[in-house]
Amino acid sequence: MKTVYDFGALQFNGQEKSLADYKGKVLLIVNTASQCVFTRQFKSLEKLYQTYKNEGFEILAFPSNNFGKQEPLTGYTLETFCRINQQVSFPIFKRSHVCGEYTSPLYRYLAHKDENGRIESKPLWNFHKYLINKKGEVVDYFYPTTSPNASKVKKRVEQLLSEE
Repeated sequence: MKTVYDFGALQFNGQEKSLADYKGKVLLIVNTASQCVFTRQFKSLEKLYQTYKNEGFEILAFPSNNFGKQEPLTGYTLETFCRINQQVSFPIFKRSHVCGEYTSPLYRYLAHKDENGRIESKPLWNFHKYLINKKGEVVDYFYPTTSPNASKVKKRVEQLLSEE
């Protein structure tokens, strides 16, 4: 059975990063966009990350231009926007497709039911969030309208961090 650890993602330096490097951690995978009304969630994501990163939590951001063409930035300009303008310190990968004909393999996996009947949840807009347990399995998702600091997100993260 596949897990997120079977996938990789391109870093801004052009090198492939294996998601297996995050084995044993709780992950929140989110598609982002710099010109979206939800861009303000970068600050909430960073706050969530700072709260739990020392307990084995990572946020992985995947900028995408799939919704409303709200991510026109690429390369160094995009990285600068995220790191300096939004002051995020969690991993951000190169812009990729999260839906449509050119959907990345990772997002194809995240969005579809598998043989275990996992709930299907395709991103409907920017800042759709997938929660991954320490085994690399998708266990929950949150719509873009859900703040990363909502109590239901924090409770779920804490629950997963406490599991062996």
